[in-house]
Amino acid sequence: MKYVILVCDGAADWPIESLGNKTIFEAANIQSMDWIASHGKMGMLQTVPENMHPGSEVGNMSIMGYLPERDLTGRGALEALSANVPLESNDIAFRCNLINISDGLIKDYSSGHISTEEARPLIEMLQHEMRDKGVDFFPGVQYRHILRLDGNNFSAQLELTPPHDQLDKNYKDFLVKASNLDDKKAIMTANYLNELIEASNTLLINHEINKKRLKEGKLIATHLWPWGAGKKPNIEPFVKKFGLKGAVISAVDLIFGLGIAAGLEPIRVKGATGLLDTNYEGKVAAALNFLEKNDYVFLHVEAADEMSHAGDIQKKLIAVQDFDNHIVKPIIEAENKFNDDLVIAILPDHPTPCKIRTHTRDPVPFAIYDPSNIKTSNLSRNFSEQSGKKGEYGLIKNGEEFMRILLD
Repeated sequence: MKYVILVCDGAADWPIESLGNKTIFEAANIQSMDWIASHGKMGMLQTVPENMHPGSEVGNMSIMGYLPERDLTGRGALEALSANVPLESNDIAFRCNLINISDGLIKDYSSGHISTEEARPLIEMLQHEMRDKGVDFFPGVQYRHILRLDGNNFSAQLELTPPHDQLDKNYKDFLVKASNLDDKKAIMTANYLNELIEASNTLLINHEINKKRLKEGKLIATHLWPWGAGKKPNIEPFVKKFGLKGAVISAVDLIFGLGIAAGLEPIRVKGATGLLDTNYEGKVAAALNFLEKNDYVFLHVEAADEMSHAGDIQKKLIAVQDFDNHIVKPIIEAENKFNDDLVIAILPDHPTPCKIRTHTRDPVPFAIYDPSNIKTSNLSRNFSEQSGKKGEYGLIKNGEEFMRILLD
């Protein structure tokens, strides 16, 4: 058998009043996902352990079949792997956003989804102006970048806040803090990072790229924002753990980093953006091409999560429907190409309710279609949170159990 997991990031939601108290899944026209739900089996998956922050690194690591409470060392280190940032075992890597702060409030976690072409010179400028001994900035994709600190000089024992969790709130309430107020090294590191945040403001707003964006009526990048600190991961290779040779396809460094850490091949598709304009067809083509000679693909689409963070219900509907029509549908149609030997799983990595514009740790619905074990009943149902709760698998408590079910 061959296996493909299709992840619609952040697509799960709460009932929305303007949609007649339906969730996004219930309101969307998702005929292909509904077909999988009707011809396969459903359940709910607890992707985020009770004691962990509901980040995408946690949810996607779970879906890949790992236990984040055991295997996750920090988001920044995973993104650093994807960006080819060299990491020593003691180095501390941070995800470093370019964000917009206006009137003291965190207005946008992505600086208006600044492009990679605009962001790269800004990060290179910060590296030139703010580089210090054991302190380096590395450009990533769009608003997502990397800060690396030498762990011999700095501490990872910090309280850090993802900027998308605190939109329209005073940024000073969420500056870096030491986890232990008796830890002098952690206090020094927190103070140093906060000085970087403040110092970045003048440098960024005076850069020609931001001046041009301002003239064009676009949001500008006013500050850098470090979070997601972590050290180099050391997890069991996927092929050893599950016996499958696989790949990851995404537009997001985090997903590539997870794959690289697990020994999966990162497949970077031209035109994959993480937004509504991503190259869906290219992702599907890359997945099917890889599966011709290999066993497993983890295909991730970011757009629904981005629309959720923006609180844009209508665009989130479009994102989920595009995922259904341009990802799920052609994968179903490819069954003939693989002689009905392709197992398909679909699910989000976590909910991102539009009402609160950030992640929650609620379980997510999933469906698995196995062409060798098609249900013979006449059950017709939609792919939704409610259907998942009534599904055959019940509540699956972690990603290892989910993968065992997928491979069974």
